[in-house]
Amino acid sequence: MARVTTQARQITSEELLGMPDDGFRYELVKGELHKMPPAGSEHGYVAINIGTSLNSHVRANELGRVYAAETGFKLASDPDTVRAPDAAFVSRERVEKAGRVAGFWPGAPDLAVEVVSPGDTHAQVVEKALAWLEAGCRMVLAVDPERRTVTVYRSLDDIRMLTENDAIDGADVVPGWKLPVAEIFA
Repeated sequence: MARVTTQARQITSEELLGMPDDGFRYELVKGELHKMPPAGSEHGYVAINIGTSLNSHVRANELGRVYAAETGFKLASDPDTVRAPDAAFVSRERVEKAGRVAGFWPGAPDLAVEVVSPGDTHAQVVEKALAWLEAGCRMVLAVDPERRTVTVYRSLDDIRMLTENDAIDGADVVPGWKLPVAEIFA
C-alpha cells in the first residue's frame, strides 16, 4: 500500500494506540506515522482467503493464534516501530509465554502476510518483507494479486516465488499448513 508520512515529529507506540479511529490504518516506522488508505476489494478478498485458511488450520491443530490486518506488532522501541500485516500467526508457545497482551503484540509474529496493493512498488514490498525478517519474523508471504504470485521470504538467502501451480507450505513455522496459490485468487 502506498504510504504517506503524516507527521514530522516522532511519536510513540502508546500515542499511536491512543489515536482516535478516523477510518484509516496507520503504521509507525522509526517514530514516523505512516497513513494507509483502506484496502481495496481485491486486497481484502485475497487477505481473507489466506487468513481464513491459516486460521482454520491453526485452530484445528492448536498451533497458536492468527491475527487480522488491524493488529499492530511493536517491532522496535526508541524510536518505536509498529507494523500491521494483512494477516499474522504467532505460535502457541509464544502466546502462552506472553500471556494476555494489552496493546500491540510485543515483537514480530512468526508469520506475516502482506498483500501487495496497486500503489506499492517492488522496492517497498521487498523493504517491508526484509524489515519483518530483521525484526524476528520467521516467514513472510508477499502476495501479489496482479501477478497472482506469492513470494516467500525466510531469510536473505531463502526467497522463493510461487505461482498458481504451487502451494504455500507452512513448513516449520506453521506445521502442516498448505494452501494452493490458485485458491488464494479463486
